Amino acid sequence: MSDPPLHLERIDASRNMWRYYQLAVHPTLFGEHALVRSWGRIGAPGRRKIMTFSELDAARRAFMRLEAAKRRRGYVEVQPDTAS
Repeated sequence: MSDPPLHLERIDASRNMWRYYQLAVHPTLFGEHALVRSWGRIGAPGRRKIMTFSELDAARRAFMRLEAAKRRRGYVEVQPDTAS
């Protein structure tokens, strides 16, 4: 079973900044674990990058490292039911 996805947003209207960043860890069909990252401007098509790891712990460490970096840059978590 995969971990729940994380949805972060950074909004600064004075700088016309409306960004989102999503992270999720999913199992693959080949027994590996994929860290899926999606980002972009809220309301517009964004970009996606998938990194695969042979160990679940390695994928979770990468997840936590990326989450910490985004939070340092001002991103805050948004609950899925209120996400844009």
